[in-house]
Amino acid sequence: MKPRIAITGGDPAGIGPEIAAKAAADWRVREVCEPIIYAPEPSGPFAVGEVSAVAGRAAFGAIVRAVEDAKASKVDGLATAPVNKAAFAAAGLGWKGHTDLLAHLCGVGRVAMLFHAPKLRVVLATVHVPLRDVSRLITRELVRETLKLTALELPYFGVERPRLAVAALNPHAGEGGLMGFEDDDVLTPAIREAREDGVTVTGPHPADTVFVRAVRGEFDCVLACYHDQGLIPVKLLAFGTAVNVTLGLPIVRTSVDHGTAFDIAGQGIADHGSLVAAVRLAAELAVRVKARS
Repeated sequence: MKPRIAITGGDPAGIGPEIAAKAAADWRVREVCEPIIYAPEPSGPFAVGEVSAVAGRAAFGAIVRAVEDAKASKVDGLATAPVNKAAFAAAGLGWKGHTDLLAHLCGVGRVAMLFHAPKLRVVLATVHVPLRDVSRLITRELVRETLKLTALELPYFGVERPRLAVAALNPHAGEGGLMGFEDDDVLTPAIREAREDGVTVTGPHPADTVFVRAVRGEFDCVLACYHDQGLIPVKLLAFGTAVNVTLGLPIVRTSVDHGTAFDIAGQGIADHGSLVAAVRLAAELAVRVKARS
């Protein structure tokens, strides 16, 4: 029996509803699962291609419905079309996007954002925060717990004995303190503690080479210290086919690797390939979760 995968429509002012409909009808999706669209239901008028509180609230409602059904085992996982952070803020919602909202709805305290591509997996230590705040937010506990969570979840991706690497925060991994202290004082002890917890991990490795080494097969996943450090290599290699996965949830959740694309919304030209990849991965993860339960 094929898994049932919820597809949330995202922000209705963006390309979400279009790509959700296209993905649900795509044979690549239907061969692996039964797709179920959770369409946003706007409570009033809004303009396509513009930030709107109405659209933000509608996107939020579709997510809540899908999560409730996933928690009740009415669906086996969900794949989400993109939401708009500014629309969430306009609607008075206190979450920056899917990841922190899903953690709240599922009642979990520790989650992580992992990007899965055919040749590269990257997990983020920090996500949507200003660059100036990253060095303050990177703590030993955060790095250690993110590594442990990643190692715990990667077997669901078919990686039974994950080999993890940590990308350094500073150029040349700090060059012994000449270019920053965080790599020696924060990342190195966190890696050592994660090893003591049974995680196979090395680093911190200079970020300008560690992703190349992962693509060549040396590592199964790289922990990046901040958003763009991890997302630039993923999107350079696999934009449109990479999948965003939330680790640490009691439900399966995947998403696209792009935003709401207001500039092309409503034109019928949006590429639904990333959502196809997200739905297919959600179906694969759902089957593995069920097999291991």
